[in-house]
Amino acid sequence: MTTVAVIPARGGSKRIPGKNTKLFSGKPIIGWSIEAAARAECFDRIVVSTDCARIAEIACAFGAEVPFMRPVELADDHAPTISVMKHALSSLGWEAGDLACCIYATAPFLLADDLALGLETLRTSKADFAVSVTTFPYPIQRALRISAERRLAMFDPQNYLVRSQDLEETYHDAAQFYWGTAEAFVASRAILGEGTVPVEIPRHRAQDIDTPEDWIQAEAMHTALINLGMGNAHRLSC
Repeated sequence: MTTVAVIPARGGSKRIPGKNTKLFSGKPIIGWSIEAAARAECFDRIVVSTDCARIAEIACAFGAEVPFMRPVELADDHAPTISVMKHALSSLGWEAGDLACCIYATAPFLLADDLALGLETLRTSKADFAVSVTTFPYPIQRALRISAERRLAMFDPQNYLVRSQDLEETYHDAAQFYWGTAEAFVASRAILGEGTVPVEIPRHRAQDIDTPEDWIQAEAMHTALINLGMGNAHRLSC
């Protein structure tokens, strides 16, 4: 049985140009993900799936493999993660029993312990996938909409008088990693569904980075955690 980390990192980011190689707290952001995977010590191979020679060069400098280049049809804004993983595992020649972990290139808060816990959770649960999740900071049951007339309305008016603490906790994808069986990835099974178990990540370490504003906030949080003694450059990259 082989365990492989696959880090998808295409070169054509539009909202943050050069996103996957942009410096984050002093190093290319993809470097944080590669180092986290290496320090987890649970992978036989750490592979970067990219269509970009510059990303490939940086990935190799951090110790990852780039044994193939991603085809152009899987490198646009609409290519789903599951298709990228299927291509990567097929290119690597997966076998029954192999396990894989999709790690996002922009996950600088990822810890080695998170990856190890994800692997343990997948193995003990015998699920198809184990996915990093975190809680919403505010009850989604009390969400609001703004009408065309600029008036407010609740999505679920029956929760108008329900106290926040009495509402069920809700979760979202933490955008860090998806552990799964190679078979489940190649079969394109739903990553977020009944065949998936959660790996909970605290909210302060679940920063989705899609816009320049997200980047600024994430980098500030990264620095704050170090300054508060809740982590250091080694800890936050392990």
